[in-house]
Amino acid sequence: MATSKHLLFELGSEELPPTTLLKMATALLNSITQGLKDAELNFSGSRFYATPRRLAVLIEDLATAQPDKTVEKRGPAVQAAFAPDGTPSKAAQGFAVSCGTTFDQLERLKTDKGEWLSFTQHVQGQATESLIPGIIRHSIAGLPIAKRMRWGSGTTEFVRPVHWAVLLYGDAVIDTEILGLKTGAATHGHRFHAPQPLTIDKPENYAQILFEQGKVIADFEQRKTIIRNAAEQAAAAVNGAAHIEEDLLEEIAALNEWPVPITGNFDPRFLELPAEVLITTMQTNQKYFPVKNAAGGLLPHFITFSNIESSNPQSIQHGNERVVTPRLSDAEFFWKQDRKKTLEERLLTLSSIVFQEKLGTLADKTQRVVTLAEYIADKLNENVELAKRAALLAKTDLMTEMVGEFGNLQGIMGRYYALADNEPTEVAWALEEQYFPKQSGSPTPGSKTGQILAIAEKIDTLTGIFSAGLIPTGDKDPYALRRAALGTLRIIIENRLNLDIKDLIAFSLKQFTHEFEHDETYKLVVDFVFDRLRGYCLDQGYTADEFDAVISVTPAEPLDFVQRLQAVKAFRLLPEAESLAAANKRIRNILRKSDTKAADSVGNLSDAQEKQLLAAASQSAKDIQPLLAKRDYQAVLNRLAQLRNDVDAFFDHVMVMTDDLDLRANRLALLTLVSEQFLTCADISRLQS
Repeated sequence: MATSKHLLFELGSEELPPTTLLKMATALLNSITQGLKDAELNFSGSRFYATPRRLAVLIEDLATAQPDKTVEKRGPAVQAAFAPDGTPSKAAQGFAVSCGTTFDQLERLKTDKGEWLSFTQHVQGQATESLIPGIIRHSIAGLPIAKRMRWGSGTTEFVRPVHWAVLLYGDAVIDTEILGLKTGAATHGHRFHAPQPLTIDKPENYAQILFEQGKVIADFEQRKTIIRNAAEQAAAAVNGAAHIEEDLLEEIAALNEWPVPITGNFDPRFLELPAEVLITTMQTNQKYFPVKNAAGGLLPHFITFSNIESSNPQSIQHGNERVVTPRLSDAEFFWKQDRKKTLEERLLTLSSIVFQEKLGTLADKTQRVVTLAEYIADKLNENVELAKRAALLAKTDLMTEMVGEFGNLQGIMGRYYALADNEPTEVAWALEEQYFPKQSGSPTPGSKTGQILAIAEKIDTLTGIFSAGLIPTGDKDPYALRRAALGTLRIIIENRLNLDIKDLIAFSLKQFTHEFEHDETYKLVVDFVFDRLRGYCLDQGYTADEFDAVISVTPAEPLDFVQRLQAVKAFRLLPEAESLAAANKRIRNILRKSDTKAADSVGNLSDAQEKQLLAAASQSAKDIQPLLAKRDYQAVLNRLAQLRNDVDAFFDHVMVMTDDLDLRANRLALLTLVSEQFLTCADISRLQS
């Protein structure tokens, strides 16, 4: 008899939401496999299938039963197991009942800590067929569905109405009910090409049967590859290249079970519009792949996908062309209308939009950002007027019809409209770059004005929202403050800007006029930003103890922080590092625990080793000053590493806490001199060996 079989579960439904299909399929697979592991059911592999009308999971070589096991339960101590008259105590009797046995069947377990009542039970593993339905129901109930719906007269809820359920274990159906459906072996193919029921004989034949008999490509990644290749081939046929973004590729794969490419065309006059407008219109509204030429410019073509093999594909092409033309005409109208007003002329309308109840309107935010941008530009010795101009116009494109229709074009349209208004090029680019970096790993602003504006805008949002008491909790971050904090840090660090983040936070908080606790809010924002800095640094390959070593000396400039971090990482590779880290830890402990105050300066010393350490430390104190001035922290730590032998000799031969209080105070002063030199870079006592 086989000890393992393949398992297939498929749930058929009305068309599932395309933007969440992949998320649901992945969650279903993960939940089912975790349920199998929790039930101690072994399997060799697993995968999901997902199309617009189905979610499925295949489990390979799933054990037919749980393993048998021996369970040993420990009860009360023997000394508490008997009443004074020698009969079993209530505790002993209760333990026996909980084990499903009688007192005389209990055993005794002797350990080095005493003797206990115990019960050993041999538990036979349950059959897999009996466990699978519960695991699947639990997994479906836990799917990430924002809003479930009911249909008909029943009480069953799911993201869409369900129509069939397949549950095969080997070549046999597991009879049960899933979401009110009786399970079987019959699936359904393509809604139009193969609507008839199809019988799945074995789980491993599922995808092949759907493909060959049902005109359905069940594998999501396979469909993505087919769509990508077909789009590239179709674009090449019109001497172009398909512009394929991953999110749209996934959405198109989630909309089609049998994708067929269709090439369409539009009036070349629309190419006079900004390329981003055309791309957004085609991608967002129509789910088309735009086509570009070799230079990266748009061609008057698009690639769409039909979920059917039509005998007249030209009619589908012409239908799509008829639909996209009015969309592009609308965009053309917005473009022409918007350019009748300059961005500056839109400034007054910013006062009609509330940014946040306590923080005022977009006009109020604009004035704060102008002031902060001016402050930052002055700190960096950059063009203050350009920074102020960019900050003044930063939100004006939000008042245009184009951005009102296509919100994702904010900033981008600001750049186009600013150039059309003959604003300085750097100002125009800054209007787009204020939103950089848009996501993890994406570029930071390339222009100095863009960097200044992006930092000012993000700092104002961070401090403002915190001051309003809307602090992110858990996964909830409606104002994207985590992204704002991390983006600010990346701009400063990756563009090597010498900016004090704590100073910027304090300056920004002073601009708000509503009532809030300034000191508390300042601390909350600083802690929040440095938590993001920790995550950023750990992602860059630094260790937690290296980060702790630097944050212990509280550098306020993110760039300076990372430069110290780089030095600490290099320092710990030196042969002297471990010994000096341990010595610094010892020094910090002595100074912290000592009841004797260190002398203001090192006076008379008696032993040769302490005199030698004083001479060496005095020289290193002089040597590191020019290095600190250049922020060459690696050179500082390399120089301080030369103190190792003298520090080791000191601790080998000198007793710090001598009874001579004057001598003790001098020795504590010497240790303070050594410790403070290391603390100019980081607290290396935090480094773990």
